[in-house]
Amino acid sequence: MTEVRELRAIDEVPAADWNALAGADCPFLRHEFLAALEHNGCVGRNTGWLPGHLAVFDEGRLRAAAPVYRKTHSWGEFVFDFGWAQAYARNGLAYYPKLQCAVPYSPINSPRLLLAPDADVATMADRMIHALEQRCATQELSSAHATFIAASECEHFARHGWLLRSDVQFHWHNAGYRSFDEYLAGFRAEKRKQVRRERRRIEEAGLQILTLRGSSLTEPQLEFIHQVHAATFHAHGHEPYLNVGFFREVARTLGDAMLVKLATLGSQPVAAAIFFVGPDALFGRYWGATGSFHSLHFELCYHQGIEFCITEGLARFEPGTQGEHKVARGFVPSHSWSAHHIADPRFRTAIADFLSREAVAVEEYAETVNAHVPYRRI
Repeated sequence: MTEVRELRAIDEVPAADWNALAGADCPFLRHEFLAALEHNGCVGRNTGWLPGHLAVFDEGRLRAAAPVYRKTHSWGEFVFDFGWAQAYARNGLAYYPKLQCAVPYSPINSPRLLLAPDADVATMADRMIHALEQRCATQELSSAHATFIAASECEHFARHGWLLRSDVQFHWHNAGYRSFDEYLAGFRAEKRKQVRRERRRIEEAGLQILTLRGSSLTEPQLEFIHQVHAATFHAHGHEPYLNVGFFREVARTLGDAMLVKLATLGSQPVAAAIFFVGPDALFGRYWGATGSFHSLHFELCYHQGIEFCITEGLARFEPGTQGEHKVARGFVPSHSWSAHHIADPRFRTAIADFLSREAVAVEEYAETVNAHVPYRRI
C-alpha cells in the first residue's frame, strides 16, 4: 500500500533511509544537512521556512522524498518572485504562504525528487508532483515552486503544466586537466597573466592557504568561519541565515563533504571560504574575511576551488549565484531551472507570458557573456 506523508521534521525518517534515495548523494540533499538546518533553528517557526517534507512510503518503506517548506516570504531562495507577490497584493490577493521544494539558502543544481534506485522514474515523479499540487489545493496555498531542479526533471514538471523558468549561473567544467597550469594554458594571454598576477599577490602578501575538511575543524576555527560568514551578510545589510551551531553540526555529521579553505597571516586566520563536495562536483557557498586583501576573494573562492577539482578529478564547480567577475576566472554561463505551479489561472496566464519573454532575454544574456570567456578560440 502506497502512502504519501507530510513530514514536519526530517528526523521522522531515519537518515539511512533518506540517504539511500537516488539524488541524496548531493551534500545539500543529505539528511545530515537538512537536519542541521532544523536542529539549529535555521529553518522552522519564525524563520519563514516551515518544514513539510514530502515522503512516499510503500509497505512502510521510504520510496521517494523531497525537501519541502511552507514559505511566508521569498528570501533565501535565489529565484526571485517578489514581483509576483506584489502583483497578487495589488489585486487584493495573498501570495504567501506558498510551497517551496528546495534546499534553503542554497542555489545549487541537483534533483529535488529523490527516488528509490529501482523506482519507475516517471510514475513516481508524477505521484510526487500531484501530491504537491494537492497540498496547494487542500491548504489553500497560492503556488508551489521547485527551484534549482535537475535539468532532467523539467520534463516531469512540464508534463503537469508547471511553468518552467531558466536563469544563468557561472560554472567551471573540468576538461580532464592534469594541473592548474595546464588548465590556464587554454586562456588567452592577457587573461592568463591576470590570473597569475592574482595568485602571485597572495604569496607577496605572505598569506598561507590551509585546506581543511569538516572532520578536522577545531572549535576556534568553526567560530572564526561563522564570524566572517556573518560579517559578510552584515556588510550587505542582512542578518546571516546560518548560525555557529549549524556549522558545528555539519562539520561533525558531513565530515569530509565539508571543505574549508582558510587563509592565515602568520598564525592568525584572516579569511575563509566554505565549500561542499559532492560525488562529481564542488559547491562554493560562504566566504568572509577580517579585512581587505587584494585578490584574496578570487584566490579562496575560485582559484583554490578549481585547483581542488583538478586534483580530485571533479567534473564541475558551482561557485554560487551571479557575479560576472567569475567569467574572467574560467567560469562559463550555465542554465539553472525552476518549475512553478500557479493555482490561480489568471495569474498563471500572466506569469507564463512574463516567463516566455524573460527566457528570450536570459538566452541572449548567456550568449553575450559567452563571447567574453577567457579561453582561446580554436
